[in-house]
Amino acid sequence: MTDVELHRLVDPAAGLDPEAWLDRIEDIAEDHGYFEPLGPDHSVTFIGRGRTLLVTFETIQSIRERVQSDVPLGWEMIAGTDWSQLCLLSDGETWFRHIAVYMYFDRLVDEGFFDEYDRVIFYGNESCGYAAAAFSVAAPGACVLALSAQATLDPRDTEWDDRFLHMRRTSFTDRYGYAPDMLDAADRAFVLYDPDLVEDSMHAALFRRPNVTRIRCPRLDGQIETFLRRMGLLKPLFEIAAQRDLEALDIYRALRERRSYLPYLRKLVDELAHAGRPCLMALMCRAVLGRMNIPSFQQHYTRSLETLQRQGRSLPKQDQPEPV
Repeated sequence: MTDVELHRLVDPAAGLDPEAWLDRIEDIAEDHGYFEPLGPDHSVTFIGRGRTLLVTFETIQSIRERVQSDVPLGWEMIAGTDWSQLCLLSDGETWFRHIAVYMYFDRLVDEGFFDEYDRVIFYGNESCGYAAAAFSVAAPGACVLALSAQATLDPRDTEWDDRFLHMRRTSFTDRYGYAPDMLDAADRAFVLYDPDLVEDSMHAALFRRPNVTRIRCPRLDGQIETFLRRMGLLKPLFEIAAQRDLEALDIYRALRERRSYLPYLRKLVDELAHAGRPCLMALMCRAVLGRMNIPSFQQHYTRSLETLQRQGRSLPKQDQPEPV
């Protein structure tokens, strides 16, 4: 069995029930490393290969919602590489706040597990982004990529975030608690967030450390991971982090692909239409139509030109389309 086949070993069309699916994941992990339950709602899979380690935090639900894959995202990301992969799984949005998870990372530290790797990358999205930041303290010198991550859900610090009221009684002040503090040991960390979402922006603002770079990702409705996956950008970022220090410029270059991402472009069009900016609308649609054939954008472009004509205005001529 080749490494490339690992992420194809569970057919998403098979429609496995939750228990059968987890049993299948356990069997595969045992064949290539190990699987270990961590309390009632968590488990871990380890795939042992080379001296680059990708650590992902994922919910079972987020894995099973994907249409074209039914295995952990980390397994997809190591396809065709010699990387090792440690995947922490949670059944539901738990923020991985359980003593069994703490004890597992304590054990890894005691065993010097992370010292065996030249490069360690921690990754997570939303509640899993919080966990990636919080548990990265176990691997000093790691690179952390946290998407739409919460800093904490302790109501004394974040009473303004009422999205997760069911977590109010969960402790975020004991072991591996306040995620920004846990990033002190990281070599560098990147917190990607959508500034259009107030709560996400406020959480991001709490990540104030010299080794942390906050990356704004506007007009993605908070679906940053979805964008990176659909555009095929997530694995290239991991590959850079595996070869050298990941830089903010690498992420900004990847985000330029928004210019070809229809959900982003449609939201930008909606904003310009609401703001009544026919000149900017025409410029933006002209740039998009120079690369893509989208009838609705042609209609916006035509209407904007008509509006400008009534106002006695015109677009500047150009040889190259403007960037979006």
